[in-house]
Amino acid sequence: MVWVGQPARPHFASPRGYAMNAVVALFGRLMMSAIFLQSGIMKAMAPDATLATFAKLAIPNPPLAYGVTVGVEILGGITVLVGFKTRWAALLLAGWCIATAVAVHYHPADRGQMVHLMKNICMAGGFLQLFALGGGRFSLDRR
Repeated sequence: MVWVGQPARPHFASPRGYAMNAVVALFGRLMMSAIFLQSGIMKAMAPDATLATFAKLAIPNPPLAYGVTVGVEILGGITVLVGFKTRWAALLLAGWCIATAVAVHYHPADRGQMVHLMKNICMAGGFLQLFALGGGRFSLDRR
């Protein structure tokens, strides 16, 4: 209820709203990190298949690219998940999403690959939001 002379507060500015925002930020980080953790672990468990895919895509120096990819996906996923150096991890993963979109998924004649390209661009946008707003209350950055 708003009293005369008292400005209206949106729901998210209430104490309950702040708690809800903290929980939503935690779940958002969980969801954003899941794809990287799953992908990185799968690549780590199948190095030969991953290296063959990198060679097929004509990625230079597949063994180096493999190590960098597994490292970025697993370490980036973990840092976003726990909220450690969240802004920097989010900026790194935003750049990674754009780079992989262009290097791997840009095939205009293949509708499926173009969907993956747009997915990566969308994820990059989410990571830029995370960079701008931080990891939230339930992150190691807040401790």
